[in-house]
Amino acid sequence: MNETKTEQILQKTVTVLFGALLCCALWGSAFPCIKIGYQLFEISSEDTATQILFAGYRFTLAGIFALLIGSILSKTILLPKKESLGKIIKLSMLQTVLQYLFFYIGLANTTGVKASIIEGVNVFIAILVACLIFHQETLTANKIIGCIVGFLGVVLVNLTGNCLDLHLKLNGEGFIFLSTIAYAFSSVYLKRYSKSENPVVLSGWQFVAGGIFMICCGYLTGGRISCLTAGGVGMLLYLALVSAVAYSLWGILLKYNPISKVAVFGFMNPVFGFLLSGILLKESDSIGVTSIVALILVSVGICIVYREKKDNGKN
Repeated sequence: MNETKTEQILQKTVTVLFGALLCCALWGSAFPCIKIGYQLFEISSEDTATQILFAGYRFTLAGIFALLIGSILSKTILLPKKESLGKIIKLSMLQTVLQYLFFYIGLANTTGVKASIIEGVNVFIAILVACLIFHQETLTANKIIGCIVGFLGVVLVNLTGNCLDLHLKLNGEGFIFLSTIAYAFSSVYLKRYSKSENPVVLSGWQFVAGGIFMICCGYLTGGRISCLTAGGVGMLLYLALVSAVAYSLWGILLKYNPISKVAVFGFMNPVFGFLLSGILLKESDSIGVTSIVALILVSVGICIVYREKKDNGKN
């Protein structure tokens, strides 16, 4: 198949629809699967060092898988240029180390449903960072309204249960929120660097660098994987493939389509995470009316922001 034919296929709406939704389903499945992974490896919520070690193994493997997939598709070994090493290190600290350090610890101390919804506001935080700090675009009324509506959804999700639960745990919901901030900054830098770099090279090598760093940190602080089972190894490989396949496919779709045409589907991540957490983790108590309303608010906020971008014809 020649390049022109490949480009035509990847630009079809149905291809983008199913490809992007597959990415979002994979990312959404990570929320409950990480918690299941903790159970299979018998990692307790208090064992922070082993959680970091577990994350390190996952992302080192994810980087290797992503580079293998990218190398096969491009028919060349994806090696970073010398001048790219600084960018890779910066991205690995933001996108892998800080984001997932906070995410893994936070997820161990909150429900998968809550985590998936809180993570859903990373779009809003990224907009604020891009507008107010990096000045990559203008902060408009629609963007402000969308951010406020989305934030109300995050607040509302903490009102679930038999009573109004306004008590937030720093090492739970707080850490999940901090992970979204790290993601926002990494997204801005990735967009900036991708203008002159291969995004698959950046993503793959930053996963490897960040993963190895987390393995060292986890091991040196006492982290140990003592319970090794076929199910646990299988789950670890699945989580690594989630990142590798989703990021690789997402990058391919972005290569042949406008950013807005693909990125809008990223808003389905919290929806898949919300639903799959309730099913796989049996968090039926979390999936109440309040949580559903919270998810709707997050979705409405996303739509408001996207409508403004669509009306203005911006990517």
